[in-house]
Amino acid sequence: MMPEQRVPQDHPLRPILKMVDQALEQIDGKLGALYASTGRPSIAPEKLLRTLLLQMLYSVRSERMLMEQLQYNLLFRWFVGLNMDDAVWDVTVFTKNRDRLLEGDIAQEFFGAVVEQARAQHLLSDEHFSVDGTLLEAWAGEKSFQKKPKPPRKGSGSRGEMLLNDTHASTSDPEARMYRKSKGGAFRLVHMGHVLSENRNGLVVGTQVTLASPKAEREAALQMMQRWRGAQRRRTVGADKSYDERDFVEGARRLRVTPQVTQYSGQRSSAIDGRTTRHWGYEVSQRKRARIEEIFGWMKSVALLRKVRHRGRARVGWMFTMAAAAYNLVRMRNLAEKPA
Repeated sequence: MMPEQRVPQDHPLRPILKMVDQALEQIDGKLGALYASTGRPSIAPEKLLRTLLLQMLYSVRSERMLMEQLQYNLLFRWFVGLNMDDAVWDVTVFTKNRDRLLEGDIAQEFFGAVVEQARAQHLLSDEHFSVDGTLLEAWAGEKSFQKKPKPPRKGSGSRGEMLLNDTHASTSDPEARMYRKSKGGAFRLVHMGHVLSENRNGLVVGTQVTLASPKAEREAALQMMQRWRGAQRRRTVGADKSYDERDFVEGARRLRVTPQVTQYSGQRSSAIDGRTTRHWGYEVSQRKRARIEEIFGWMKSVALLRKVRHRGRARVGWMFTMAAAAYNLVRMRNLAEKPA
C-alpha cells in the first residue's frame, strides 16, 4: 500500500501539500537551473524543500531526528514524495544538499510563489500593512565575542563614537551583533528579522534579515514597502513607537505610504500629528498591527527560529523567509476552512 492511501482525505497537510506543489511548479525554472549549475544532486530540490517545510511545521529540532522520522513516518514520506521502499538519505548527505540549496535565492522565489497564490485567492490587502522587527538569537556563544585584531578607525556611533560592536565581533558568526531591543533586556548575539504583513488576513508579504542596530527596523521597513508590488494608490503602514522617527515618517511619505505609527508619549515630540491620528483608520491600523506578533510567535515557537541553527546573515535570512512561507501556508489553509 502506498503512503498516499494511508493519509486520510481530510488530513490538514493535504491542502498544504497542494499549495506547495503549485508553488514548486511556478519556480520550476529556478529549480531546473539549480540542477544545471551544480550537476544533478543526490536529493531533488523539490524534496529538499518539502523536507525543510516539514521540519518547520512539526518543530523537528535536528536533521538527525528528521531523517529518523522519514524512516518510519508514513505521513512524512508521503509529504516529501518518498515511496514505502525508497531509501532515506544519510544525515550528512542531506545537510550537504541543503547547504547547496541555501546558497541560492530559492526560498525567496518559493515565498513569492506562495504570496502570489494568496493574491489569486483575494486574501491580500494592497493598501493596508503592518511592519515590525524581532531579534533572532545567533548560533554563537557569548565567549566567541572577542576583540577585533584590526578595529575600524572611526566608530558607528554618533559623531564617530566607538561602540562595542565596532571593537568586538563573534568568531563563530561575525555578522551577529551584541544587541538588546529594550532598555530592560539583556545583551545577546543576534540577527534582526523584519516582516511586512498585510492587514486583511495577517499574511506575510515581505521579509528581510539585517544586522541588529537601532536604525535597521526603519530602514528595512522602507525597503520592504518599496519592493512590494501592490496597488498604485496611497497605502498605509502601522508600526509601534520605535518607528516614530522623522527619517521613517518622511521616507514612508515619499513612497506614498501613510505612516500610522504609535506616537511617543512624554517629553519627546512625535513625528506624526493629528492629521494622521484623527482618522478612524489610524485606530484600526494600530489594532491590526498586533497580528504581527502572532507571526513572530509562530516562527520562534513552531518553526524553532528563537535560536537560529545557521551562521551568517544570508543563511539566517533564507531560513527566515522559508519560515514566513510556512506560516502563510498554514494561515491560508485555516482561512480556506473557515465558513464563508
